Amino acid sequence: MTRNFLKITSMAAVVAFTVACKDAKNEVDATAAEDEATATEAAVTYTVDADASTISWVGSKPTEDHTGTIDLQGGLVKVNGETIESGEFTIDMGSIEVTDLEGEAAQNLKAHLEGTVDGKQTDFFNVPKYPTAKFVVTGLNDNMLEGNLTLKDVTKNVSFPVMVSYDGDKMMLKSEEFTIDRTDWGIQYGSANFTDIVADKAISDNIKLTLDVVATK
Repeated sequence: MTRNFLKITSMAAVVAFTVACKDAKNEVDATAAEDEATATEAAVTYTVDADASTISWVGSKPTEDHTGTIDLQGGLVKVNGETIESGEFTIDMGSIEVTDLEGEAAQNLKAHLEGTVDGKQTDFFNVPKYPTAKFVVTGLNDNMLEGNLTLKDVTKNVSFPVMVSYDGDKMMLKSEEFTIDRTDWGIQYGSANFTDIVADKAISDNIKLTLDVVATK
């Protein structure tokens, strides 16, 4: 009886974990890289204001979430009228911050994510080897921004909903929260799908992201 109960409980945990992953908001379907968009001669260049721009992230286990930010190093967007024709953003992978923890706990998680801990360099982003990531625009259809996202040495095409607005010489691009599957970029540490790990100890494959970019002429 006890053994059967444990089997049922374990199965329920796996099912709950799987359902939670599939219900992620605006879950991205990562596909093969596409040709980057090119701008017309009439396009105006907006330069990313790195100090005013940020990416917010949420990573999770079944029992807890961790939140944080990561900075843009720079980038540009080419706009014709109020239509984005092309662009690219460089992400500073060494700028990862953890906002739900404090002190040593926050620093330990930051170091693990960045891969600056001996023996754990390849668990997540291996920043010493891959100090930047990149997003290159491949298109904008209605409110869906499409682009090639490169993490470590893997490039995948993704699309997610954005809102673009203008105020004088300033352009603001803000995404809705969207979800990528980190394993699409080969980041498999702690994944229930790639490691022999109990479901309630696994790290979700999903990372939730929100992009908030300010750029000026």
